[in-house]
Amino acid sequence: MAGVWARGEAYEPYIGRWSRLVADRFLAWLGPAPGARWLDVGCGTGALTAAVLATGPAVVLGVDPASGFVAYARERVGGPAHFAVADAGALPVRDGALDRVVSGLVLNFLPDAPAAVAEMARACRPGGTVAGYVWDYGGGMQLVERFWAAATVVDPAAADRDEFRRFGHWRPEELAALLAGAGLTAVRTTEITVPTVFRDFADYWTPFLGGQGPAPAYLARLPADTRDQVRDALRAALPAGPIRLTARAYAVRGTA
Repeated sequence: MAGVWARGEAYEPYIGRWSRLVADRFLAWLGPAPGARWLDVGCGTGALTAAVLATGPAVVLGVDPASGFVAYARERVGGPAHFAVADAGALPVRDGALDRVVSGLVLNFLPDAPAAVAEMARACRPGGTVAGYVWDYGGGMQLVERFWAAATVVDPAAADRDEFRRFGHWRPEELAALLAGAGLTAVRTTEITVPTVFRDFADYWTPFLGGQGPAPAYLARLPADTRDQVRDALRAALPAGPIRLTARAYAVRGTA
């Protein structure tokens, strides 16, 4: 994961700008908790951490295994936020230390999601909330789906890297079972859909050149002429601009 997710300045225009929209709606769904102690697991560039700061927490700690992301978040997220390089499977907090333990757009990328959720539950106090959300790669992440549709036309082998094949099975029922399996109760799920509007084709295409995430990493490994063919196929399939797409996430929460 660290080899694909490492550079915050490249991640922001690709996914970061949209993840901030989801973070705000996710926290509204969780409800207010002023003065709470928060842990953001897999904080990335700090989109969810920054949104938590607006709720008036006592403290919020963001952890991520990618040191580049942690440095980016530490530099750009102010307030009473702290950041550390740490793995989701070994959180650097004592048992029951937090009121809310959350994770944004990370669970489906973890090599052992059940162990990570169990660790999140360990860190949460009895009666506290463990929650998270993932993109719907099974049909709700249009900006990525458009990319892979064009890439597969040019390079049929790209189908094996498509996030739909890798993560399309991450549905609300799987998320609910994940939390229930860690001993959480009162588990609930919801859908969050946000607009992803691009000014023009360059605004859509350029972030794919940053190498951050499965699609950009795949593109970076292509020969230049094949990469240009993917670009041209996408350009032909999309309007000149604005390009109006949507992104859907599935969210889950439970009580420790």
